[in-house]
Amino acid sequence: MSEGKQKNKREYKGKSYIDFPQEYCVVDIETTGFSPATDNIIEIGALKFSNGGIIDKFQSLVKPSVDGCEEFVPQFITNLTGITNEMLESAPATKDVLKSFDDFLGKSIIIGYNVSFDINFLYDGYMSYLQKPLSNDFIDALRMARRLYPHVISHRLSDMVEFLEITNEHPHRVLGDCMATAMCYEKFREEALRQYPSIEAFKVAFERSKRVKDLCIEDIEENCRATASNAGYCFEKPLSGRYCVFTGKLEKFVRREAMQIVAHLGGINQNEVTRYTNFLILGNNDYCASIKGGKSAKQKKAEKYKLEGHDIEIMPETVFYDMIQEELGTEEFLGMLKDGMASIAKNEGGR
Repeated sequence: MSEGKQKNKREYKGKSYIDFPQEYCVVDIETTGFSPATDNIIEIGALKFSNGGIIDKFQSLVKPSVDGCEEFVPQFITNLTGITNEMLESAPATKDVLKSFDDFLGKSIIIGYNVSFDINFLYDGYMSYLQKPLSNDFIDALRMARRLYPHVISHRLSDMVEFLEITNEHPHRVLGDCMATAMCYEKFREEALRQYPSIEAFKVAFERSKRVKDLCIEDIEENCRATASNAGYCFEKPLSGRYCVFTGKLEKFVRREAMQIVAHLGGINQNEVTRYTNFLILGNNDYCASIKGGKSAKQKKAEKYKLEGHDIEIMPETVFYDMIQEELGTEEFLGMLKDGMASIAKNEGGR
């Protein structure tokens, strides 16, 4: 992975917003891990829609550009997706797939589920292999799910598919997840019109809810996670009532400040990964010589729980920042970011 890719600030990334356009492209990717700085795309899929119908589709496995490595994909990802090293050996190269995907995507609005994850990987891939940014605007269906179904405890794609009685015939493969996302997205449109007099009224209500930052959360015992929906938690907020764990060294905050942000947004900090953990946020493990294979004990435990079907998401630090920026708004987030970088500089200066 190039140094430039690691330092990419994604300053030309498209705008994230909420709407129900008539023409859009549902996008999903599969990857070797959770960090664009250290992991690779292994499959890209997309379904192009116009007036409620599919007009075109794209799907390709991707052979990662990995030097001096005996395998393309770790066993955890193979267990999760079914994609094997043998399948990737004969797949087209990353640059060729991204070029074809770019031609297919054009200027379409991107729809995805937890789409910041996909956008960040694709953006960095575009910069590394196509020497241009991915600047398409995008809509995150996950944000809509949290707003429209606040009393559903988990809003993962798999859980919303079950809640809405939709069938995903191929979970954790791109076209299966694209189709499931598209069907959820259409259900969300119907639900928005059921709850609000118009789509415009839904959009206005959504924007207003983003300004509510101070949440009143009652304390809850860790072994009572399943009863959280009855304890006053606001589940349309991504961190509210969620158990969060950090691993590795964060680049933009010292850990205690990141934990304070989690608490400010109604989240619950844990020191270790448990069956109740909802989010594991991955910092940079490079500084820790004791970690072998690039994975901390926390990440390995989280992967185990994820394969067992527990409601746990593993996210890189960058996706965590996207999440809190959406919650706080850009101005407040940038203020926190400035303070966080100052704290890091002070700590490093004292060594």
